[in-house]
Amino acid sequence: MPRRLRPSNNVLAYPRDDAMRLEAAETARTEDGMPKRAARRLKDQMKALLPDLLFLSLLHRKLVGRYPNLRRPRTFNEHILMRNLKPDPRYAALTDKITVRDYVARTLGESYLIPLIAVPDEFTRDVFDSLPQSFVMKANHGSAFVEIVRDKSKVSYEHLKRLADRWLATEFYHVSRERHYKEIEPRLFFEKLLLDSSGQVPADYKVHCFRREGRRPVMYIVQISDRFGPLPRGNVYDVDWNYLDVTIGEYARSATPEPPPPNLSDILQAADKLSRDFDYVRVDLYAPDNALFFGELTFTPGAGVVPMFPDRVDFEWGGLIGARV
Repeated sequence: MPRRLRPSNNVLAYPRDDAMRLEAAETARTEDGMPKRAARRLKDQMKALLPDLLFLSLLHRKLVGRYPNLRRPRTFNEHILMRNLKPDPRYAALTDKITVRDYVARTLGESYLIPLIAVPDEFTRDVFDSLPQSFVMKANHGSAFVEIVRDKSKVSYEHLKRLADRWLATEFYHVSRERHYKEIEPRLFFEKLLLDSSGQVPADYKVHCFRREGRRPVMYIVQISDRFGPLPRGNVYDVDWNYLDVTIGEYARSATPEPPPPNLSDILQAADKLSRDFDYVRVDLYAPDNALFFGELTFTPGAGVVPMFPDRVDFEWGGLIGARV
């Protein structure tokens, strides 16, 4: 019998990790005489009835501060909204965190893939027992489905099983109406835990790649540091590692720029190769201790409802996306 997916209750902008944490943080407090959890459920049911176009327009107004112009998109967010509604047929397979590995292996080589431990059809206790002492549990069909396990002796199978079941039952399309997610069959997988020489999860280099025929690609790098720690930061650089006065989403900027990674040229070269078939894609990479590993490809970052400061950056980046979206 096919698995029935439930709509996700989380609708928020970039980073969507925060949205996926809201459900766990809910309490039983009342809201206008109705239990908060029940009131939220009713609100989500009403949202689910909205057509995609109306839903996205209202969400863009709420988070970006204006209604989008989808007849003549000009901003970065407006172009991304159009992708949500009319995705390229290639997006689903390359957004799927398991099937995209074939594309990366062909384009860059298998050495750029984080070692895969298991892709079980079902997460059983036997699967749990066979896992190494440290690993990362993920789901392939959305954002924020990540659980880092540094010491398996300190986590129970039951805890991971409940988490996995919730992920796999979530229809990620309902988070922000990115239609290509409907084509991805939810699966669980386990990867090697990447740590740098200091024992920390390495920074995430999100390379926004803009291409137009006959022109050199334009790239901007968003470095996310301490993503799973208490003080995550998001710094934006150009390809020469100039620190830009730009904020994207809800990550705070560092007071001072961080030094460039020693293998910055390798990061840019890998992003260039992986983005060559698209007018825009965000390529996520990790670069611990001068190594380089692929993270994911994102064609609709933040679902097109990402606050960008200053606001002119939304228009400038929109101008970099070609007519074909």
